[in-house]
Formats: sequence, structure tokens, C-alpha cells
Amino acid sequence: MKKKKSSLIILGVVLVVICIFAGVFMYAAAKYPDDDTRIYIYKDAPIDSVKSEMTSKLGPSYGTTLFELWRLLKGTPEKSYGSYVIRKGEKAIFAARRIEKRRQDPVKLVLTNIRTRDKLAEKVGDSMHFSDAEFLAAADSTLNVAGLEPVQLTASIFPDTYEFYWTTEPATVVSRLMKTHGDFWTAARKQKAAELGLTPEQVHTIASIVYCESKMKDEWGDIARLYLNRLQKGMPLQADPTVVFGIGDFSIRRVESRHLQSESPYNTYKNRGLPPGPIYMVERAVVDSVLNAPEREWLYMCARSDFSGYHDFAKDYNAHRINAARYHRALTARGL
Repeated sequence: MKKKKSSLIILGVVLVVICIFAGVFMYAAAKYPDDDTRIYIYKDAPIDSVKSEMTSKLGPSYGTTLFELWRLLKGTPEKSYGSYVIRKGEKAIFAARRIEKRRQDPVKLVLTNIRTRDKLAEKVGDSMHFSDAEFLAAADSTLNVAGLEPVQLTASIFPDTYEFYWTTEPATVVSRLMKTHGDFWTAARKQKAAELGLTPEQVHTIASIVYCESKMKDEWGDIARLYLNRLQKGMPLQADPTVVFGIGDFSIRRVESRHLQSESPYNTYKNRGLPPGPIYMVERAVVDSVLNAPEREWLYMCARSDFSGYHDFAKDYNAHRINAARYHRALTARGL
């Protein structure tokens, strides 16, 4: 009986030693990641899909080691729900501990060159765990509380680089994105807008038109003043970028008479006043260019015929016709 018991003990010890050596071998054989690699663990993911995520992103050797160590540490998808960057050269045991303790790595949300609310939602949804629709629902709810329409979404967020945990809820993301906008609109800026007879949202709308008209920062103020003058005189803005926005075809390079007949609240040739909302998400400097627009008498502008990106401004229509004719001749000469 004693012999049998001793044999079982010896066998148990041998098995433990074998397991330890197997683990050590597996750990030693695991190839460190060559580059930083991000992985995602979903709360309700089957355990096999977690292993697949690790091995497909990190390679079968390191990925399997990471998975097994994470499981040994009692890791589960529900506990470790999140996104993690496995760093170049990081030992699997350290990565496994971070994941098991849910020490997430934030994702960078880069917002730039966005025209529409749908594109904004798509950009955010690509970076976060929630869908485009969930983001828009949270955004519209927040706008509604603020007394704003859904079309004002891109007037409520600035282009920038933001950081969030992948698992952050949509309402929290919206709140943080809009907070930067609220911080920008100081009492002094609100006063400047009021002196122009505009709300902050209307200033954003003008700024978006200014930005679509020119990427030349040193003429933003002149363009802004032109549109402010037109508004004050009750003239239609006649801004080509708003027509293009209303049509929704951003490949249009030359606005023609047929485009000006389009039925849209954004057609500022047919409708007086400002369009319903901004046509682009703009940076802070463009908004400030509207608030600080210099005093000018400009009512008309036309792109320069040298295609430098700058504009020729005029305060009367005859001078504008001369500028426009020169520009259109240049367009025709280029086959545009």
C-alpha cells in the first residue's frame, strides 16, 4: 500500500515537472512581437475567438503563450473586455497580467477633413466599440438637450486628436468631444458673435464656408467679411461650396448653372441667409477669423486666374465681372 502511494506521489511530481518544463519551453520559444500590436477582446466573445485574435495578430507562438498565461491568471472576456497594445519585445507574462487586470491602452481618435455628420459617425465608429448609429443617437440626444438641431453636430466638435478607451460609452465620447467646443466659446468670443448678430453655431456655419472657399489662412478674414457684408445687406450668399454640399457630390470642381438649379436648403443662390448648418468641420483658427474679420467693403470674390489658391475681391459687380471672366478663360484653357 505504501509502495503504491509512493509511486503515485512520484508520478505526480514527474507530471508537475513535465508541465513546468513544457510551460518554460513554450514561454522561451515564444517570439516577441516585432512591432506594437493592438488586440481587441469583446465582452461576450467565445473563448476560442480570444485565442484566435491573439494568435492571428501576434503569431501562433507568442499568441498561444499569451493566451495560456492569461487563462492561468483566470482571465475571461467579461473581465478583460477592452483593447490592449502588446508592445514590441514585451514579455508575454507582463502582457497577460495587464490584460487580466484590464489595464487598457487608449485609442487615438483623429478627426479631420470631415464634411458630414454621417462621415463623422463613421470615423468615430471605426475607432470605438460602438456603431455609427449609436454615436449619432447619443449626439442627437446631447444636441437636443442643448436646444440644437442634428445638423449642428459638426459645428459642435473641433478637428483634433482625442484619446479614449475603446470601451467608452457613446454618450461619454460625445460629451468629451463637445466639451472642447464649449471651452473654446469663452464669454469674450460669445460677445464678439453677438456683436455680429450671430450665434456661435451661425459663426461655425460661416467659418465652414470660408474654409471650403480657401485653404489660404491669410485671406480667411477677408472672405469672412465678404459673407458678413452680404448677410447684413440681405443679399444671397451665393457660395458655391454650399451648393456642392447640398448636392452631395464632392467631386464637382466647377459649379455650373445646372448645379445652381438644385433644390436644397443649402443652395445659397436660391435661398437667402445662412444654410441650415455647417458644411465642414473647421479648426478653431477659422472660427476666430470670422469673429475677427477686418472691416472691408467686399461683396464679391473670384478665384485668381493664376490658380494660386488666392482670390480677387471686389466691392462692385462690374469689377467682379472682369475678375470672373479672366478666371473662366483660364479654366477653359485648362480644359476644366
